[in-house]
Amino acid sequence: MDSGEQVFVFEEVAKRKERDDCWLLISGKVYDVTQFLEDHPGGDEVLLAASGKDATQDFEDVGHSDDARNMMKKYIGEVDSTTVPPSNKIKPQTYSVTQKDDEPGFLFKILQILVPILILGLAFGFQFLGKKEKTEA
Repeated sequence: MDSGEQVFVFEEVAKRKERDDCWLLISGKVYDVTQFLEDHPGGDEVLLAASGKDATQDFEDVGHSDDARNMMKKYIGEVDSTTVPPSNKIKPQTYSVTQKDDEPGFLFKILQILVPILILGLAFGFQFLGKKEKTEA
């Protein structure tokens, strides 16, 4: 859009979350998706659920196609970033876990390798014994 694009306050964008008037806020851009509700591959409920808030993370989590991203060139304006409330998402705590070779993690990794090898060995062993018994009979 040119420099005459509309700038909306977040409260106005957040009010538009009905089937007959649905806007999305994605990466600071405002999109009127009302006409697209019935055509959306994920269904209209997905878009309605993403309206009324910053839907950037919802959009990025899905992994949209290039076609979907090209359709986004038709935005109606931008949001005044100072009016967008801070995200209320809970950030996962980061912590590191170190395991020594004698802890259960190491044993589990070894068993993940040994159990399939043992099963294959038994299968071949039974197959060999079965063939041997047939030839002797």
